[in-house]
Amino acid sequence: MDIYTLLKKLMEIDSTSGKEDHVVDFIAGYLKDSGFEVMLQNVNGKRNNIFAKKDEPVIVFSTHMDTVNPYIPYSEDTDYIYGRGACDAKGSLSVQIKAAEKLVEKGFGKIGLLFVVGEEAGSDGAKKANNIRNKCKYLINGEPTENKLISGSKGAIRIRIVAHGKAAHSAYPEQGDSAIFKLIHLLNRWEEQAYPEDKILGKTTWNTGLISGGVQANVIPAHAEAEVMFRTVVSFEKMKYILEKDLPADISLEYIYQADPVILNTADGFEKDIAAFATDVPLLNKWGKPFLMGPGSILDAHTDHEKVKKSDLEKAVNLYCDLTEMLLKNK
Repeated sequence: MDIYTLLKKLMEIDSTSGKEDHVVDFIAGYLKDSGFEVMLQNVNGKRNNIFAKKDEPVIVFSTHMDTVNPYIPYSEDTDYIYGRGACDAKGSLSVQIKAAEKLVEKGFGKIGLLFVVGEEAGSDGAKKANNIRNKCKYLINGEPTENKLISGSKGAIRIRIVAHGKAAHSAYPEQGDSAIFKLIHLLNRWEEQAYPEDKILGKTTWNTGLISGGVQANVIPAHAEAEVMFRTVVSFEKMKYILEKDLPADISLEYIYQADPVILNTADGFEKDIAAFATDVPLLNKWGKPFLMGPGSILDAHTDHEKVKKSDLEKAVNLYCDLTEMLLKNK
């Protein structure tokens, strides 16, 4: 099966976060038919990570099998493949499988494949996968990096903010205490806040993605909440201190997800870049020295026009093989 057919089959399976079981079945079956020893690691329910290998691996290729919502069906034209997962990250997944097959054919058998669930919804798969015993020296993670080796990636913190107030009739606002006003005040303060910068990773950035509160227009709202996402350049603990400093008593923060920024490994002869997005890499710190590379652009990921260039898939296979051979020869 060529790489384009493999990617098409992967993309025809809806594996939006939480619904990965069918794509796991397909990948596990494909790898078994290709002669890999396949282990399933249960994460929860019908959701499993995949760890496949030939010999005891020195290098493992890893990426995630889930995609963001909504599912977008596969389509293609002469130059591009379109649809959910084209670049994030079923493009990388198909590249890693084909690169592993090519390397095994050339006699490089110490290759492993680690495919996880849930990267787009809290990374529960990567957290569980870090417990798998291994002797790997190198991890090559796949995300859309335009086939460049990423020398550093920002961390991420996802936070639910909950504001508490007091309900009252809106004609008598002095009798109540608006939770929405409290929430807006905090968000405005955070907007004006100065955040850390890093000479390699750049600026800390953030976004308010969800906001809700109240029951109707003529009631002072007793409850309001929002979810925000920070892209960080310092540790979680340092950011936590900044965000909680002078936090009002009637506002609470729930940390849904956190990952520290990572300085990654690079190699001579490869294009290099910095990534503003976070990955599973910091959660897979027991799998060896990390590298990050894959086909497609992060600017197409999570959009309704997600795509990957066909020629970049073949290029990525060769880049994975080149990097692997370089690392194995120099180990």
